[in-house]
Amino acid sequence: MSDGLDVIIIDDDQSVCKVLASIIKKFYAWGNIVTFSDVDEAISYCLNREIGVAIFVVDVFLGGKSGFLFLDSIEERFPTAHKDSIIISGMASDDIVNMCLASDVNYLLEKPIKPYALQLAVRAITGKYLDFAKKLLQDPAFAESIARL
Repeated sequence: MSDGLDVIIIDDDQSVCKVLASIIKKFYAWGNIVTFSDVDEAISYCLNREIGVAIFVVDVFLGGKSGFLFLDSIEERFPTAHKDSIIISGMASDDIVNMCLASDVNYLLEKPIKPYALQLAVRAITGKYLDFAKKLLQDPAFAESIARL
């Protein structure tokens, strides 16, 4: 278990998980990279984690289930799961775009994934947490007000 901001990759094709993990490992240093090809195993892992924050890279179709169903099933434990997700699809249709918009998912990448697009999306999500951490460190009054929540 990492104390950082982990990246959790879920795709029913294990080879896609490996490719995505290898791309992310080249630039990501703020946490672990964990992959799952079984959506139920991923749900169990997420619901049993101590830290309820992570970045998710999720295939839109996971065998008989959807990536959106995965995000919905972990939302209680990960309240920002939808905003902290990158949905990937073999073919991004208007329906998938509309599902992303309705689910509050802001990142959609089409396979084959371009490494720079994945890097920009992961770094955008990471950036908001790094900015927040910096603000906590630089502003003791702000940090104290957050601690009271």
